[in-house]
Formats: sequence, structure tokens, C-alpha cells
Amino acid sequence: MHESQASAAATATTSPVVTVTDATFEAEVLRSHRPVIVDFWAQWCPPCRAISPILEQLAIEHPDALKVVKVNADENLIAAQTYRALALPTMKVFVGGEVVKTIVGAKPKHALEAELGAYLDV
Repeated sequence: MHESQASAAATATTSPVVTVTDATFEAEVLRSHRPVIVDFWAQWCPPCRAISPILEQLAIEHPDALKVVKVNADENLIAAQTYRALALPTMKVFVGGEVVKTIVGAKPKHALEAELGAYLDV
């Protein structure tokens, strides 16, 4: 593989969605200067797997408007319990370190865009 092909392959597999843990939650979410949608998910959750590519698309399409992060609720119990992510997937929108919107359950892209419209650059 040539260097340019390797670079293209690396870019193609790089996700715009940031993985956040209990240890990094404050820095990545609460101190963010732009709105953050936090996707609380679990490996065993089929609706979580269904919503993941939709959130990735939103992150790609609106990189300056909205930061998208994922928190594995099974591995990061402090964040999941603090923000009451009891049903999965649960998405929380944070602005200025505060929860301003909660979305529970998988939704199609157009429905998520409608719910997040105030936070997107559309």
C-alpha cells in the first residue's frame, strides 16, 4: 500500500465521534464551547447500534455546530447514573455544561435532525 493509500484508509476509518469516559466527561462535554450530544449506549443494545451511524453522519455534516460523543453506559456508570441514562440509547444535549434536551430511543435521521434543529447549522 502506498503512503497516500494508507493515509486515505486512515482518514476513511477515523470517526468524527469522540469516545468519552467518566474520567474525560467533564473536559469533553461540560467544558465544551459548542453544543454536545452525548450518546449513552451499550454493546448489547441493537437500537444503540442502529443510531450510531446516524449520529456519525450528523457529526460529519455539522462539525462546527455540534460535537457528538459516545459514552458506554456499562463501562462508565458515574456518567450514566449522574445523567439518568436508564433506557438505551439515551442522548443528552449539553450547552454550557447543562442538559438542555433529552432524546430516548433510536430515531431515523430526519427525526433526529428535527429534534436537534436548534443546535445544527441548518
